[in-house]
Amino acid sequence: MSRPSSLLAALLLMLAPAAAWGAEAPPASLGALLDGGKQAAGLTSYARTLVGLSLLSLIPAALIAMTSFTRIVVTLSFLRHAMGMPETPPNVVLVTLAMFLTFFTMGPVFEQVHRNGLTPFLEGSAGTQQAIDGGLAPLKEFMHAHVRPEDLHAVAELAKKPLPESRAEVPMQVLVPAFMLSELRAAFTAGFIIFLPFLLIDLIVAAVLMALGMMMVPPVSVSLPLKVLLFVLIDGWTLLLRAIAGAYA
Repeated sequence: MSRPSSLLAALLLMLAPAAAWGAEAPPASLGALLDGGKQAAGLTSYARTLVGLSLLSLIPAALIAMTSFTRIVVTLSFLRHAMGMPETPPNVVLVTLAMFLTFFTMGPVFEQVHRNGLTPFLEGSAGTQQAIDGGLAPLKEFMHAHVRPEDLHAVAELAKKPLPESRAEVPMQVLVPAFMLSELRAAFTAGFIIFLPFLLIDLIVAAVLMALGMMMVPPVSVSLPLKVLLFVLIDGWTLLLRAIAGAYA
């Protein structure tokens, strides 16, 4: 046996569990290791673990693209800029708040994903493809409930793929970008509504300062405390979070 084959055989012998070889001694060659279904079946648990670890790397992308995280974090960013404080609260605070609010709004969907996809896969009662299909079904229903038909048709035209009549047959490469477009549109609409009262305060403060002849005083130095005071008095954080959560109820 050549040296590369010997090294590969030694590596497979170290990875394979002892129970896979039964009571007999492990095979001494690469050919004996690969022959027969009994030895190959011993590596199933490792293949399942490898697939599970690979899927973990897709969780951040799925959290951003297939949940309410995008709308929440963009809306919170609009609030920060509308108040005139681009760095307060810090990014880590907004992202953490958006993440936990996402878990709150997506709780029923995540429970269905766990019940239909992850649990059967870990128990071995479903294959990889069955687990993926079962886990994606609740997410697809959620995205279909909040995607605009106009965005679906626009993305389908860009992808040059006809939209099927059944919602369950819409491919993910069309549904996910269309859902993100709809979420961004909703976030920008909410941002416009958030900007209006703060813009009114800025205009009033600028007009008062100009009427008093205080043109050298920056309006933001006066309007910023007033905007913060107004936001605290009306319990703005609670109102905003209730409005965001209510959009997914």
